[in-house]
Amino acid sequence: MTLTEILPSLQKLSHFEKVKAIQFLATELTKDEQTSAILEDGKTYEVWSPYNAFSAEKVLTDMLQQHLLQKEAK
Repeated sequence: MTLTEILPSLQKLSHFEKVKAIQFLATELTKDEQTSAILEDGKTYEVWSPYNAFSAEKVLTDMLQQHLLQKEAK
């Protein structure tokens, strides 16, 4: 089964079922040798969200403006 075939079914899941699907996929990823060094089995990890990240928005905007000014100066 391909991701394209699965996506419509995932979209129909409830919020709770989507979270469980994410947990399942994260667990599957930890079984990979390369990922297991990063993620510890049974440990919970905080997921960052940009919601209310106003300082991050300012930093990004400032960086973009600086980049554009440098590009114009060339």
